[in-house]
Amino acid sequence: MDFVMSTNNLVVEEMMCCAACGAAEADHIKLKKCNACYLVKYCSVKCQKEHRPKHKRECKKRAAELRDEILFKQPESTHLGDCPICCLRLPLGQEKSTMMPCCSKFICNGCEYEYANSIYELEGCLQRKCPFCRHPVPNSEEETKRNIMKRVEANDPVAMRQMGTMRRSEGDYDGAFEYWSKAAGLGDVGAHYQLSGLYRFELGVEKDKKKEVYHLEKAAIGGDPFARHNLGCLEAG
Repeated sequence: MDFVMSTNNLVVEEMMCCAACGAAEADHIKLKKCNACYLVKYCSVKCQKEHRPKHKRECKKRAAELRDEILFKQPESTHLGDCPICCLRLPLGQEKSTMMPCCSKFICNGCEYEYANSIYELEGCLQRKCPFCRHPVPNSEEETKRNIMKRVEANDPVAMRQMGTMRRSEGDYDGAFEYWSKAAGLGDVGAHYQLSGLYRFELGVEKDKKKEVYHLEKAAIGGDPFARHNLGCLEAG
């Protein structure tokens, strides 16, 4: 028991001072944790670089453990989230929900086609509007693209992912890669999954298994069950 307590105290003391020079945190010294393992702190970049050879092995081991903890943690929901109208989880499958080009919100088919306002608009022969933002529903593919581009210009990652999907369907893999990369950089889970496919099948980019796994892991952590399935297949060989 005494040994455990003394070990814990040692760890606490190490966290309260620079792992390289031993400087304690004070008003004029601010310690920063190692961004990879969070086990140690440093008072400067110089100290971090000097201590790197001693810390490298332990850092990599702990970083891998943290990565596995995040990766294998069961997410509370899927990457699709909830329908903003009924607040129920969006079902898996593209055919079961609709992305509104005006606001980039995914609406479940129940709310899209059976929502009270939608029925009222159909019965009264009125112009259909988005159930979420009430913007008029586009009447043509060109108008749909213009609405999506407006969202892209507003740095909407969902719109960027959708535009990338449209580029891929046209055979423009370079354009798809550009849009999906931007969306993934903004944290879009679906874009990470799509990028993994490009690296797997060598579409517009060189085949790269490491990058494929990286994007699959990002998507799996974000709650994409298909990405988690693909990771399992890769693990099984």
